[in-house]
Amino acid sequence: MSTPIILDCDPGHDDAIALLLALASPELDLLGVTTVHGNQTLEKTTQNALRVLDLVDRPDIPVAAGADRPLARELTVAAHVHGESGLDGPALPEAARSPLGEHAVDFMERTIAASERPVTVVPTGPLTNVALLLGRTGGANIERIVLMGGAIAEGNMTPAAEFNIWADPEAAQAVFHAGIDTTMVGLDVTHRAVTTPAIQERLRAAGTIGTFVADLVDFFSVYHAQTYGWEGAPIHDAVAVAHVIDPELMTTLHRNVEVELESDLCRGRTVVDLWFRTERPANAHVGIELLTDAFFDLLVQRIATLG
Repeated sequence: MSTPIILDCDPGHDDAIALLLALASPELDLLGVTTVHGNQTLEKTTQNALRVLDLVDRPDIPVAAGADRPLARELTVAAHVHGESGLDGPALPEAARSPLGEHAVDFMERTIAASERPVTVVPTGPLTNVALLLGRTGGANIERIVLMGGAIAEGNMTPAAEFNIWADPEAAQAVFHAGIDTTMVGLDVTHRAVTTPAIQERLRAAGTIGTFVADLVDFFSVYHAQTYGWEGAPIHDAVAVAHVIDPELMTTLHRNVEVELESDLCRGRTVVDLWFRTERPANAHVGIELLTDAFFDLLVQRIATLG
């Protein structure tokens, strides 16, 4: 039986790939896509979600736009990584449709309440929409949250913090303390999901959509080559979707996670009590290891089914 999910995202190259993986996986029932500020402005991330769905002819998947700014901070986007459109690289036509006329949080509340089975929410951007939803519903009929964000010991926006958590740390802290079964898919595992030239070749051999994904990675890799010296790019957000498809791909530890809100230097750092240095209760399953080859096998195989 497939798992009902809502993908809350800010496309974004890796968000787009995560969306394609979800669409290609029979284990998942994608109830809808909600968008949030993050990699680019809300208007651009929403258009990007619609354009990717158009690419694979999925007008049946509803898209609802959500929060256009953090709960308490100024808006910052990641144009330095994802470009002016948020999805620079391969050209896509303008979206053939508009998003729903309701806010993402309203859509999520309505859709989750109507689902016959509890829904898994997969946020791959800042957690603003999800925090607003949980504040309203308390997490009713949500099975779990599998989020891409955070890290145990590194950052990619600052030396201390990963971008999605840094972008709205107040929202992240609220989500981690909402009492919902939460899994943190952080940089500790997504930085193991870095493409290689061989994987790029496999994607191009997988068909038209595989070539599109490889072209996305080509652009996404420029920043990572300049920053890290890597030959490829980490497909961060697809790891979260892959974990819902096959939990065996990622090893987790159940630990306490707190989000730093006060420090300018460490704003948005996810402080993971890895060695039980405090008496704070565990509130998240934290990813620590990834079966990298198996992840990319799954990704390439599923992308190939899209044509």
